[in-house]
Amino acid sequence: MSAATIAPAAKTATNPYRWVILLMVWLGYLLSFVDRLIWTSVGSAAANSYGLSLASLGLFVTAFYGGYVASTALTGFGADKVGPRLMLTAALIPLGLATFCFGYTTSITAGFVLQALMGLMAGADFSAGVKLIMAWFRRTERGRAMGIFMTATSLGVVVTNAVVPRLMQVMDWQSVYHAAGLLTTGFGVLCYLVLRDNPNGDPAGGVDWREIGRLVRNPQYVWVVIAGFGGVWGAWGFAIWANALMTKGLHFSTVTAGGIVASFGIIAIISKPCIGFLSDLLGGKRRILVMIDLFLFAALLLLTGEASTETQMWIVAPILGAAAFSFSPLQNAMAAEAGGAAAGSAAGISTAIGAIGTTIVPMVIGYGFQVTGSFEVAFAILAAGPLIGALAMIPVRDVASS
Repeated sequence: MSAATIAPAAKTATNPYRWVILLMVWLGYLLSFVDRLIWTSVGSAAANSYGLSLASLGLFVTAFYGGYVASTALTGFGADKVGPRLMLTAALIPLGLATFCFGYTTSITAGFVLQALMGLMAGADFSAGVKLIMAWFRRTERGRAMGIFMTATSLGVVVTNAVVPRLMQVMDWQSVYHAAGLLTTGFGVLCYLVLRDNPNGDPAGGVDWREIGRLVRNPQYVWVVIAGFGGVWGAWGFAIWANALMTKGLHFSTVTAGGIVASFGIIAIISKPCIGFLSDLLGGKRRILVMIDLFLFAALLLLTGEASTETQMWIVAPILGAAAFSFSPLQNAMAAEAGGAAAGSAAGISTAIGAIGTTIVPMVIGYGFQVTGSFEVAFAILAAGPLIGALAMIPVRDVASS
């Protein structure tokens, strides 16, 4: 990647307001993630309330992620075209309104439409947040900024599972959605008032489709996106299938399997900012850290496939969790830096392609395990993703500091 691809950050070194920007985009991403996860905690209550099957209500998850994948890349371009402040505001306010209205859902059709709308809006928060980080933070600070920003996804899982069940003890599931919707809408208004597109006061936006054409023809960017796809394949493939693989393949209890998977996820809250800090301490080096992490992740997945006891799984799962998510802040930073002025589009396209991997991998793992009945084969399929991702990083080069 040439130095020309780096998003400018001329006045960021001494501007403390950048930390306010980071806090705002982190909170926005956290709220968006909580909104999408509420259904995992209230779905059974909603099924009982309306006499609908859980299988039918599972369509709502499909509707959300269908909208999410469809919008991620396009809203990334929107962040480049009109500016991340307006894009994030225009995403969070409608997301809040759709979340609020979902509390009035009385039919599968209405719920499906509202969840699809929620997914369309939620696709904008990540790319807008990345665009703001690129503008406000120098390259030698972006590792820690991206690491902190991306803890929102892991913390969102913890917050949702800790808070929503307790709220359900004092209110119905509809009221939970109403509260979340109002909070998200209010925060969207606050974003409009507090955020600034860049520290220089320059007009934001103005990127056209020619920038996107140059981006997708940039081989460095393509390799980075492939690396991200491979990492996501392994990380979310494990998160989605590990519980079932342990209960079916190793005959663990559901409680034990759930605890092991939780230890895998919790460690990511620590590992993401840690690798970001390390990258910054090394002067902004990312490529070698991503490559090492993905190779380690692939090896650990293969090792996990050989595990057969609860003790072995309890030992390997937290280490696996650290490797599974450490690559993502640096890989996303590299993708955005390759985009230059089109950083939002670069982040959006990369995330959308990763989301496609998240959609595909459960089917591939399920088929492989069904055909072979082998715990080892399932984990070998998982390991193929990060291995390919690590190999994809070989031709990539770090950019110069800015």
